[in-house]
Amino acid sequence: MPPKKRGPLQTVQRDTDVIKRKVDALVQQAAQPDASDWTETFERCKELKRAVEEMTKTLKKLSKADEPAPVGNYDQCKRDEEKRLLNLHERLQSLALQLQPQDEIAGPSSSQTEQKSDEENSDEKDESSEDEDTEEEEAHDDYEDDDDADSDDEDTDIGQTATGQETVSYVALSAFTGEEEGDLSIQKGEVLKVLSKNKDGWWLAQNSNGQKGLVPKTFLKSSQKDSERENEDEEESEEEQEESDIKSSKTSNWNTVRKAVTEIDATDVLSAMGAIPPGFRPSNLSRHLEEGTSYRASHFIQPKLSQSQLSFQDLHMDPDTGKVHGHPSRVSLTLTLWSCRMIPAPGVGLQVLSRHVRLCAFNGTQVLSNIHTVRATYNFKSQKTWSFSPRMTGMLPCLLDGDCFLRCDSESPDLGILFELGVTYIRNSTGERGDLSCGWAFLKLFDESGAPITLRTQELTIHGGTPFERDTDMDTTSTKRGYPTGVFQQMLLSRKVPKLVVKLKSVNARNRVLLNLLPDTIVGSLSTVHLLATYRQILADALLLDRVTMCNADLICSSVLSSFPDVLDQPDLMDAFRKSWTESERNLRRSDKRDINMLKQMFVSVYMSSVFPLLYSAEMPTPCWADEEVESQRARIIYSPSQKISVETMLSSQCTHQAFDITQVTYDLISRAQH
Repeated sequence: MPPKKRGPLQTVQRDTDVIKRKVDALVQQAAQPDASDWTETFERCKELKRAVEEMTKTLKKLSKADEPAPVGNYDQCKRDEEKRLLNLHERLQSLALQLQPQDEIAGPSSSQTEQKSDEENSDEKDESSEDEDTEEEEAHDDYEDDDDADSDDEDTDIGQTATGQETVSYVALSAFTGEEEGDLSIQKGEVLKVLSKNKDGWWLAQNSNGQKGLVPKTFLKSSQKDSERENEDEEESEEEQEESDIKSSKTSNWNTVRKAVTEIDATDVLSAMGAIPPGFRPSNLSRHLEEGTSYRASHFIQPKLSQSQLSFQDLHMDPDTGKVHGHPSRVSLTLTLWSCRMIPAPGVGLQVLSRHVRLCAFNGTQVLSNIHTVRATYNFKSQKTWSFSPRMTGMLPCLLDGDCFLRCDSESPDLGILFELGVTYIRNSTGERGDLSCGWAFLKLFDESGAPITLRTQELTIHGGTPFERDTDMDTTSTKRGYPTGVFQQMLLSRKVPKLVVKLKSVNARNRVLLNLLPDTIVGSLSTVHLLATYRQILADALLLDRVTMCNADLICSSVLSSFPDVLDQPDLMDAFRKSWTESERNLRRSDKRDINMLKQMFVSVYMSSVFPLLYSAEMPTPCWADEEVESQRARIIYSPSQKISVETMLSSQCTHQAFDITQVTYDLISRAQH
């Protein structure tokens, strides 16, 4: 097996390690008192300094697109390497000051100065003639000359010593006391000679006593003659920079396009490895859920303020009965996820942690509701078939329940339901987690005339890519050889096409009353409708009856109102609440089950005794999607017999809770309500 190819950044890291070992050895050699050949040590120091400068230039030219494979925290790794190289450069510069011969510190002789000045003048003439020639050449030659000139400028900026007539005199604006080895302490008004200008802002200067060291450039001001000369040089450099900017602007757009095209993400790498089929993409709906609470049920369960911000659009009280006034929505239905067939499975190298379907209201361009997730089950004998609502003893968890409800009040003619089939995976080689979309399906709820579609079982074709891509196959073998012409061949092909089977149903009378109490737009599990409706009743009492005036926006002291939306985003806590609610409801008389005041009291009592302490328990791990270990730990704490909540257990020293926060017991209308 051939060795794995190193990326450019990894090569730079390896070369930097080699240079660091050489620098450490050189510093130890220079620290020995019996070191005889100082000249050889000084030359080695200069060679390593040049190697560090070349490595710094190479590192700055690297980009993420140059890597043959994805690199985690690329920008942070690049910055760390820059700091390492800068540290090595400072160490070598300090060592060079200690090893520099005394004759060079005193300054060069007059003959050497004249010889260097003649060489510099001849170089300037050659450069001016070259500049005149380059103006007459073609555009691509200009780019090459500009690159060479830029590299030459970088060489002169880092570590170049200004000797002879090019030495610049500066005046200290204020006193500076050196804090590290190699710094030069200066006094206000002191005249210094700058020998080298580094890009990091620390300049190598020499005082009248011949002492050398690093001084921050912000403490220095050039003399009058030198400042005039520098202004002329700056004007010339600005003109050259403008010319180079005009030339480089022609290629800047192409560089942007090339970077976008060559950008490598995890999906591209997995596709190249053959680990996923070509129709798989990064999950769009999963990314929406990670952005915050804007697409979660905890946001959509909140009341929506009207345009005047003084009343509510979807929360009204019936003055005759004192109950929440139910109002229908444009779309109010129930659906059952039945099965998924012929769904391609990920290849080797990936361990699937979860198979699931995410659904939401969609109008073809944007998500209109919260995103509800239903986890699928499958057997190893038929891995391409997903099923929902498995049979089990006891209560079915809402995460596995395929019975859902949907309400949406959008007036869009393209309103429908978006289904995204997804998997959560972990790479065996790197341990990297991610969410992939296995395909999507869209069920439009209104026909071309604007009439609602018939509520029946729908067999939806799964498309590859994203909802914004068209004609993306889930499998490369589907249309490789063209479309079959025979009836039998078409039947065989149709059985290989990925399908999602969904059953749409009308709402029964009991659920219709409960759904009309909910917000105009929301999606969720049908098993939680009665709890959501009771919560809205309690919310209406606090906002419409208990407030002094409708303009009052003070904090409302209610642990239920403030924390229940957070529980709604944690399915295991909702299951614990449903279980406790069912056990308490069995003890009610038939008349009490229809008494809304009795149900509200029981809601508060059951919630505060079963779920609220678990929500803020210090022992409860933070929820993590598709993490089997975390889910098992949370289940042990939730359903442990020792976790029976009472006043004694809550006040005991063995029961630990999170640090108290005022948001745990107060409801803020301004921040929670939908605007």
